[in-house]
Amino acid sequence: MFNADTGTGDNGPEMVQVNLRLSKAFLEDIDTTWEQGFNSRGEFLRYAARDAVKHPEFSREGWKQIAASEHDLRSGSAELVSREEVVEMMGRGEDDE
Repeated sequence: MFNADTGTGDNGPEMVQVNLRLSKAFLEDIDTTWEQGFNSRGEFLRYAARDAVKHPEFSREGWKQIAASEHDLRSGSAELVSREEVVEMMGRGEDDE
């Protein structure tokens, strides 16, 4: 079971500050993404890190495909896919979930 907590608060886990060095272009991509559904850049990065730890079997190529798909959706050059199509793209069967 996954135990990482991305929440904050007086009763939550102790939070530790981490500094990252990112290219300006990558940071701009992150800012465009987090503004689409997260409260802050930090919240987005915590969720992204949690998902990477929670799903280590998901390859870097898989994350690139997700990013490309997000871009295509936002630009209007792609359509949404079903859950089953996503599972198939990840190369996992229903029993693997």
